[in-house]
Amino acid sequence: MHRSDQQHRVLNLWRAATVQSVRRDGPDLTARQMGLLLTVYLTTPPHTVRGLAIALNISKPAVTRALDRLCTLGFLRRKVDDEDRRSVLVQRTVKGSVFLSEFAGLILAAEAETPDEDGAGPAGDPQAIAV
Repeated sequence: MHRSDQQHRVLNLWRAATVQSVRRDGPDLTARQMGLLLTVYLTTPPHTVRGLAIALNISKPAVTRALDRLCTLGFLRRKVDDEDRRSVLVQRTVKGSVFLSEFAGLILAAEAETPDEDGAGPAGDPQAIAV
């Protein structure tokens, strides 16, 4: 598979999953919010605003704004660090875990409907992707 074919395939996969995510009942997250959420869930804790800002290469106020929204949705929570009361830890929640699990399901479903390397889609149609 050529690089341009790979790029098209993965971008189409991302498109299909994103389209499904905006069609379902639930919040639409910005790319920054999703990046922050995935970073907290897929990298080793503990997480702080400062550490997340460094990891994502964005400002602390940008992390705080994204974190405010994700906490309001119940996907993350803030907790004062018991060892250093000046520090606030960012923690995972069950609701956030469920959201990401469902989102992963959308990606897997999109992948199952994305054309194979030979161009054949789920119904044999080279361009078929159900969204």
